[in-house]
Amino acid sequence: MTKTVNHWIGGKTVEGTSGQYGPVTDPATGAVTTQVALASVEEVDAAVAAAKAAYATWGTSSLAQRTAVLFRYRALLDAHRDDIAALITAEHGKVHSDALGEVARGLEIVELACGITTQLKGELSTQVSNRVDVSSIRQSLGVVAGITPFNFPAMVPMWMFPLAIACGNTFVLKPSEKDPSAANLLAALASEAGLPDGVLNVVHGDKAAVDALLNHPDVAAVSFVGSTPIARYIHATASANGKRVQALGGAKNHMLVLPDADLDAAADAAVSAAYGSAGERCMAISAVVAVGAIGDELVAKIRERAEKIKIGPGNDPTSEMGPLITAAHRDKVASYVTGAAAQGAEVVLDGTGHTVEGFEEGHWIGLSLLDKVSTDSDAYRDEIFGPVLCVLRVDTYEEGVALMNASPFGNGTAIFTRDGGAARRFQLEIQAGMVGVNVPIPVPVGYHSFGGWKDSLFGDHHIYGNDGVHFYTRGKVTTTRWPDPADAPAGVDLGFPRNH
Repeated sequence: MTKTVNHWIGGKTVEGTSGQYGPVTDPATGAVTTQVALASVEEVDAAVAAAKAAYATWGTSSLAQRTAVLFRYRALLDAHRDDIAALITAEHGKVHSDALGEVARGLEIVELACGITTQLKGELSTQVSNRVDVSSIRQSLGVVAGITPFNFPAMVPMWMFPLAIACGNTFVLKPSEKDPSAANLLAALASEAGLPDGVLNVVHGDKAAVDALLNHPDVAAVSFVGSTPIARYIHATASANGKRVQALGGAKNHMLVLPDADLDAAADAAVSAAYGSAGERCMAISAVVAVGAIGDELVAKIRERAEKIKIGPGNDPTSEMGPLITAAHRDKVASYVTGAAAQGAEVVLDGTGHTVEGFEEGHWIGLSLLDKVSTDSDAYRDEIFGPVLCVLRVDTYEEGVALMNASPFGNGTAIFTRDGGAARRFQLEIQAGMVGVNVPIPVPVGYHSFGGWKDSLFGDHHIYGNDGVHFYTRGKVTTTRWPDPADAPAGVDLGFPRNH
């Protein structure tokens, strides 16, 4: 009998009532192992209603109460790292070490939320005028929603809801229906930590559930991570409904390699950043820009390393890269490689025919490396979201930066060089939200914010860090004047000296 993933509403599992289910596949075998209930509008309404009811008390709860729950939650997540990672591997396909890394990066934001007491301190200016003080505070919004992608089914939700609930909001999470189980475990552990019923809810679904959240009058804000077309739609729809929105979109991250770079280090970085997690991450390096005469040597070093990567099931400790999420996505990724030569690229490695013995029905694809790629080719223009690395050749630093800045995306970028002056100039001139200097995937630590520029972000706030706290709260300024007791009306003596 197929396992069913249901909703988590009001602190308990709630069976789906829509009659609609989606398949959840083990990417390593191609077998459908689970079905996930797809929520109707009425079921989304029930989750929002539970969150709204919980906000009445959670929104006015003490900071001490909130952080006590979060500290217990952090301990439970730490104890269940392997359980969460195993669910990620079973439904997403990434290798266990990658899944554990995902959980660790999510835990960073839980740890940030544990220290929310300092993040929510207000400001006070005294005596701005005669006996007038001005104070600024930040208050919660109410019910907020998160819509998260398949590629990080634990980390991206943890980038959102721990900070949101620490700020006093209640939360409705709509995770990807492709790998839904991790989200339910995260919610169950939060309940075990003492989070009151209804503060964190999980509804599974497709576009109908997403639209129900975007249009719901009781949802004050929406956080989203996914592709650029959907991010643009989320931002436009939710904004039109008066909601606060942070919508993080896709990417085409470039790595500029200067002639003075350590080419071994650059090749190591390119392989790990392009092919780690099978390239299914918005911070993957998908385009290496080689400057000057180093291109041939750099490509040779990348090829040498890529050919040694072992591909296999995520639960095999020897596997370094797992399968892609679905067969359809595998086929789409492969199409960029099979069509590359006709668009002028040199196909150095073609991974499209790769299979794994004993797992022939899995969603397998090997590592592909395309050299001398043109900027008008499909492989360069599109976010492939798979293990395909494009190498572009330029003659100068200036030409490389101009090429990179012409991209409609601006998520992350990197430069490899030994020249501090060139690196400093690059970080100021490049049009991207996150920059790495000899660091290929510059995902900020939890107390700095994550987010891109241009078509990689819609909305004004990046995610987590200080931006996350500001997104999940709104400011209020109070101007106060109290009469001096010494000026009390005649006949009333409060005992204060009359000294003016």
